[in-house]
Amino acid sequence: MKEQDFLNIIKNEIGTKYIGDDCAYLKDLDIVITQDSLVEDIHFKKEWYSPYQLGYKAVAVNISDILASGAIPAYLTISLSLPNNTTNDFIKDFYIGAKDCMKTVEIVGGDITGSDKIFISITAIGKTTGRKISSRKNAKPSYIIIVSKDSFKEFGLSSKGLKELLNKERNPKFSNYHIKPNLDIEFSNEIATKIKTDYAMMDCSDGLADALFKIAESSNVSINCQNIEGIFGSEDYKLVAAVPKDFLQEISNYEIIGEVIEKSDFIIKIEDKKFYQYDELKTYDHFGG
Repeated sequence: MKEQDFLNIIKNEIGTKYIGDDCAYLKDLDIVITQDSLVEDIHFKKEWYSPYQLGYKAVAVNISDILASGAIPAYLTISLSLPNNTTNDFIKDFYIGAKDCMKTVEIVGGDITGSDKIFISITAIGKTTGRKISSRKNAKPSYIIIVSKDSFKEFGLSSKGLKELLNKERNPKFSNYHIKPNLDIEFSNEIATKIKTDYAMMDCSDGLADALFKIAESSNVSINCQNIEGIFGSEDYKLVAAVPKDFLQEISNYEIIGEVIEKSDFIIKIEDKKFYQYDELKTYDHFGG
């Protein structure tokens, strides 16, 4: 059974309208909320990260989802499960890294328990006042697919860094992209504060192709996209958005990579190759590899 199968079962069982996007938009509270977990030897290996770097990335993973919603990252709670040989210095450096990831975000609580390995679970809350919040179901035919100018050149670099780390190599040119993600803060802010119509935006933590497929499927449309380098990479933590074409006059930091069309016989098309089922992307799955 795949990760998406589990998510579908959960959605059917709890029957909530909030399952679907990476952040739940609680409109009555003017917030979005998200949660992510990192597990030692699944998401990271201790020898790859200093405690500072681990704290930084653990927060970045969650902040990226808040940015993808269009909200302002505001508060975090951090829960840690740690082996009994964990040092005071580890805790100190971890939290310095967590705070440095985004200094405007306040850590307001959490929990600490014992464990045989390191488990990190973070809940992030974003403020929505004065901003238009995205949803992956909001892409419409004639919308344009965009990424930030900087991101256009960086997709896939995190995957290259991970491959080097797995091969016990460490070229900072690539490994730093994996260890310390560069977040699309300004891209998110510019879109969310200027756009007036519904739009779709996601982070590319499971790959740009993954995000495009999920936007198209959730919006019941199809997407044509360029075959840009790194499109099948993962852990980029960059944003991709589907916005009205005339909105591009309002912003400057973007690169066009595709377009949304009426529902076709495919979900996404990358250059001339059509993808009909999610498994065809061959992206990473927690329960399938």
